Amino acid sequence: IRALLLCSCLGLLLRPGGGQPFLRLRPSPSDNLPVKDIVEHPDPEYDPKEQDLDERTLRKKLGSHFDPGFMAVAVPVPANASGAEAAAGRGRAALPAELRRLELGPPQGPRLRVGKKARRKVLQWLWAYTYCPVLYTWKDLGVRFWPRYIKEGNCLAEKSCSLPEGMFCKPVKSVTKTFLRWHCQGWSSQKYCTWIPVQYPLISECKCSC
Repeated sequence: IRALLLCSCLGLLLRPGGGQPFLRLRPSPSDNLPVKDIVEHPDPEYDPKEQDLDERTLRKKLGSHFDPGFMAVAVPVPANASGAEAAAGRGRAALPAELRRLELGPPQGPRLRVGKKARRKVLQWLWAYTYCPVLYTWKDLGVRFWPRYIKEGNCLAEKSCSLPEGMFCKPVKSVTKTFLRWHCQGWSSQKYCTWIPVQYPLISECKCSC
């Protein structure tokens, strides 16, 4: 009987018109950020209708989780940052404490004596070279998420961030933002669809590492 029930359940999941087959309901937990695109069922029958997209109702349902800094209902102004812009931003960032305490010179040799101005320039150059900013771009999650636009972080990995080369900017911290996800159960005219809250992880800090 158990085998028969299992086969029946698999049949329902894989039938062409059944539910939302092969659909991942929410972004899968992963150490590999940013989150990969979710494979959606192509049938528009599983999209929310106009009456399901009332902004006032959805804002009330999402409540305090609505974060205008990382989500948008309409197409937002692009927040893309190129590698060149990020590199320019490195020079403006404050030197971290561990770099300010750095002693110039070989590990086993005598301390290198340089003037304050020269030392500051060397440290600023090192910081500019090894600094790993979070680059944000707006991503369209599609009509089955609300809000449908999310500001997603990425780590700049165009070149090595270490001397000697070999290390790259990688995610070290993340935060989660709560969105609403349109989810349907059942199939055909008997299906039931509603908005449910899901958490979406975002890169919040990058670091030069192996």
